[in-house]
Amino acid sequence: MALAMALAAEDYSALKVEKIATGFPGAEGPVWSRDGYLLFSDFENKNIHRYDPGKGVSLFRSDSQGANGNTMDRQGRLYTCEYVSRRVTRTSKDGKVEVLASEFDGKRFNAPNDIVVRRDGHVYFTDPLFTPLDKRDLDFYGVYHMTPKGKLEVFAKPKGRPNGIALSPDGKVLYVANTDEQNIRAYDLDKSGRASNERVLIETLPSRPDGMRVDVKGNLFVTGKQIAVYSAQGQPLGRIDLPEGARNCAFGDADFRTLYITGQESLFRVRVETPGSVQY
Repeated sequence: MALAMALAAEDYSALKVEKIATGFPGAEGPVWSRDGYLLFSDFENKNIHRYDPGKGVSLFRSDSQGANGNTMDRQGRLYTCEYVSRRVTRTSKDGKVEVLASEFDGKRFNAPNDIVVRRDGHVYFTDPLFTPLDKRDLDFYGVYHMTPKGKLEVFAKPKGRPNGIALSPDGKVLYVANTDEQNIRAYDLDKSGRASNERVLIETLPSRPDGMRVDVKGNLFVTGKQIAVYSAQGQPLGRIDLPEGARNCAFGDADFRTLYITGQESLFRVRVETPGSVQY
């Protein structure tokens, strides 16, 4: 009980943020591999990089088709939103790249942005439009659900651009950040992965949101000019300030108590008391 009370009183503003690498103008999409390293995108240079604690950053994949958001599943496979190719891919542990989705109803996506995979294999991703297109096929921004068998459905068509996406620790609630509306929406998920009961969980964020993650207590870490932390009920808990704006974040290290953060051109990390929640 004493430990739980201590965790609830965490002072996020007092946490020490460390810059561990820089020189990535399109830093995005961090995800921790259970094999002991971090992957993150640089969409400007169209690369995916690998960070090994104690060793530094190395190139994981070049010509990544504008990789943005990344996540993993329980088999250790990498899921990536590629804005240049306008598709969602999955990379097996042996390096084979498989296209999971590139269109809806015969029309190409806008530019898939961020993605999460539930423990049972249901996939959720956002498809806004932050970059110019010679031809736009879809006349809406979408939030999509793909079943483990590959069936695709769009369950939300928000007016503003959907961006970051995350799941509650039990996988029963999906969170979607809306950059234009500057809010967070929540959806209830059933056993078949279907979404319902759309609602605004956080009405007004301190800045335009990008990516986000959730810890084991259900608290949301939302990136923007800083990282704003909220309870599962949408109550503000504090913030983590950085030397540059944050685009995305991911919990990592063996105990999932290190929050890795991609800024405007740098990679940061900060140790927290409460471990992060991952679906893999």
